[in-house]
Order: sequence, then structure tokens, then C-alpha cells
Amino acid sequence: MTWKECLRQSAAWCGSAEAVRIADNVLLYQLDSGAWAKNVDMARPLTAPDKTALAAQKKQTKDGTIDNGATYTQMAFLARVHRATGEGRFREAFLRGLNFLLATQYENGGWPQFPSGSGYHRHITFNDDAMVGVLRLLRDIARTNEPCAFVDAPRRARVGKAVEHGIACILQCQVMVDGQRTAWCAQHDERTLAPAPARSYELVSLSGSESAGIVRFLMGEENPSPEIIEAIQSAVKWFDRAKLTGIRQVNKADPSQPNGRDKVIVADPSAPPLWARFYEIGTNRPFFCGRDGVKKYRLAEIEHERRTGYAWYTQAPAALLAQDYPAWQNRWARGRNVLAP
Repeated sequence: MTWKECLRQSAAWCGSAEAVRIADNVLLYQLDSGAWAKNVDMARPLTAPDKTALAAQKKQTKDGTIDNGATYTQMAFLARVHRATGEGRFREAFLRGLNFLLATQYENGGWPQFPSGSGYHRHITFNDDAMVGVLRLLRDIARTNEPCAFVDAPRRARVGKAVEHGIACILQCQVMVDGQRTAWCAQHDERTLAPAPARSYELVSLSGSESAGIVRFLMGEENPSPEIIEAIQSAVKWFDRAKLTGIRQVNKADPSQPNGRDKVIVADPSAPPLWARFYEIGTNRPFFCGRDGVKKYRLAEIEHERRTGYAWYTQAPAALLAQDYPAWQNRWARGRNVLAP
């Protein structure tokens, strides 16, 4: 079983010997800061030398991150195993992770990708749903939802304030174009909150992918404020304008390429709508970028390695517009459906 598979198991499985073994692995991987590193298969059986090496790495605070699901997924897993077993060591590790999340939140409500990092790692990070993943967990804690109901009242009060500040940050980061709210960039400057670049091929943009996760999180707010309603309505309206029709992304075999495949865009009037990962702010024009950092407007124009090695399109907003938004609108914003014919 891989680490990702662990996160999908039933509540009954979380009380099994295998679940406890993996949870004990997670404790060994926890850094002294309370956080975890990313891209680690924590379900892998560990040898005695592995455990010795992990003990020596615990002081590596630079590795603690919320990128790629790190820290908040380990905490969620430990909470589930604690609920199933009652073992206090899993509760204590969860609380150390919680202390890390509370300590690393910026005063403006955002979270960096790597609190001990530099450059774009310090930006407020929506990329790959990092900040949204943290806020979902914290909101469960604040609401005393299982399996996080064991968190004590003083900490829960702090968590509630952290969620409020996080939502305020999200609202402030929503990009304004010609006086209208639109969507979000994958990263925002930790001081000015302006859209910010990350890696060479991740330029300032409006994100068709990360923005969907942000809107879904906001839709989970009970009794949303007028500001939250406006943010959701504006983003939904932007998604509707930004959808791409009549094209399909195809992964095809191509023996002439280094990995034997290629990714191409073909015309297809019957294809479901797509959204680009990156949209140019102000024009809503989809764009792409290779490792040279030069913006292109056709996927075919960037190098093969980046063309096939990155998610340039998404269908995530489709269910948002077709299912999530209508249900939310009917409950919280009846009579204000921006997609009504």
C-alpha cells in the first residue's frame, strides 16, 4: 500500500495493525518543527538503518512544507488512526503539526509553501491547493468535526481565528480587472498580495485550476458573508467566460519523442469544456511557458519535456459550474444566479 492509498482507506481499516504501523512511520518522519517533508511514501516498511537516518533528519526545518499535500495530509491520517485506536502518541503528533500550521500563518492570513524557504517558496501558495488543503483541515477542527474533535477548546479558538484570517486573505488576493473580481493566481506575494510568479514556466496569471479549489472551499462556509458571496459569484462568472470549447487535449503515442508520447490539442466540436492552467490577466487569453520563461500562446510551441510533463488544462471547473455552484446558489444566494439564462 502506498501513502496515497492510505489516505483513501475506510474508518474501520484505520484501527488495523497495518494502519498503526504506517502511523508510527508518520511519527518517525515528523520533523522537530512539527511539519513533514513532501513526496515521501510514508507507508513503506522501514528498516533499522532507515529509522536511524530519519532520527538524524528531524532537525531539517527547511524541509517542512504544505506543498504537494505535505503536513496537512499526515495530520488528517493521524487524526483518523487516533480516533480508531485512542493511542495518545498520534494525538500528540497531530497537535505538534497543528502548532506548526498556526505558527507559520502570515499576519495577513496566508501560508507560504516553505516557511523556511526563500524566493517564491515564501509566497502565499494556492498552487496544488496547498493553502486550501490547510484551511479545510483547520475548518474541520474549528467546527469540532470528526476525526478532529479531540482538539482542546483553546486551540480550537485559535484555529477558528486562523480560518477567518485565511478567508480574509483569499478575498484580498482575488484579482481585480477593470473593477471586477475575477480569479486567483497560483501564488501571491506575501507582502503586497499581488499575483506572483513561481518556477520559470509558472508566470503571473489567473489560474483555471487552483481557482476552482478556492471557490469550492469558500462554498463550504456556513452563512457566508456578502463579501464571500460576491467572491464566489464573481469567480463563477469568470469561469464561465474563460471556458474553452471545441478543443480536446490528446495524449498520443509518438515513437519519435524521448518518452514515446506527446500531448496535442485537436479540434473537436463535441468535446466537453476545458480550462487552461494559466490565463493572461486582462485578456483572459490562455498561455503556456517552457523552462526558458517565454510566454507562448500555443501548447505546441513549448518544448516537449514541459509540454508533456505539466498539467496545462483542467476540467475541474466543469463540476463546479454544473453541480456545486447551483446547489450553493440555491441555498445561499437564491435569486442571484450569475449563470441563469
